[in-house]
Amino acid sequence: MDKLFEDTQEKGYKSGFISIIGRPNVGKSTFLNRVIGQKIAIMSDKPQTTRNKVQGVLTQNDSQMIFIDTPGIHKPKHKLGDFMMKVATNTLKEVDLILFMINAVEGYGRGDEFIIEKLKNVKTPVFLVVNKIDQLHPDELFPLLEKYQALYPFTAVVPISALEGNNVETLVGQIKKHLPEGPQFYPADQVTDHPERFIISELIREKVLHLTREEIPHSVAVVIDSIKKMDNSETINVMATIVVERDSQKGIVIGKQGKMLKEVGSRARVDIENLLGSKVFLELWVKVQKDWRNKMSQLRDYGFNEDEY
Repeated sequence: MDKLFEDTQEKGYKSGFISIIGRPNVGKSTFLNRVIGQKIAIMSDKPQTTRNKVQGVLTQNDSQMIFIDTPGIHKPKHKLGDFMMKVATNTLKEVDLILFMINAVEGYGRGDEFIIEKLKNVKTPVFLVVNKIDQLHPDELFPLLEKYQALYPFTAVVPISALEGNNVETLVGQIKKHLPEGPQFYPADQVTDHPERFIISELIREKVLHLTREEIPHSVAVVIDSIKKMDNSETINVMATIVVERDSQKGIVIGKQGKMLKEVGSRARVDIENLLGSKVFLELWVKVQKDWRNKMSQLRDYGFNEDEY
């Protein structure tokens, strides 16, 4: 790493960690996937979809940007919520730049007031990123920008549409200008620091959220039991368990004659095959673990280890 640092320093190579924060459902994961160029964070129109820090790596000829997609900042209702809040706020202390993302359509809210108070305690440069401008009339944008700029001295203000890609390249250019010179932390072809098992579990969870809508709240976890190549074949066998909190939820996820679970598996398999670049045979089970979001031992079993944050 020292040699790499010396080489990149001579060329004025820039690198750094960028935290994406904001209220739930402002489009942080959509933005991360847009910047990286592939799906590494799951997307849902339900708030509080992201539970762990998801790091996405964008490597260019003159820079490497490591984006951290954090859980939406919200008032916790259970131990899992406490974990999510700790993840989100802790990243403010360990990054080179903060992107405070807001939903242009929803405008200013109490959650933004809470976040801005947190930002007043950090010395890190903060960009205001105004997302979803494709859904807003231009005349409504300027009063919104003025309101936020009166509340905090942002280093830059950049309106974007993460979904459509509008102004995203401009934002990336602005980020690069404010990063320090430094080494290339990850190989050029690496797009995330999360193992494949984590991404696969998230892709399955995303399909459950999409297909069950309001019938299943965020009481779903996915555990990957095994990933292995099938005998005498290039096909990869993925075995996973979907965990819910109540028997009634298990029935909904399985569906009549197993139709819902089959559809979850069918849709998830397509994304997993794209991720792995190989044919996939996906086997899914559903298990009930009552009130798992309030039990630290089960939270750790499902990958939510607060000691790491």
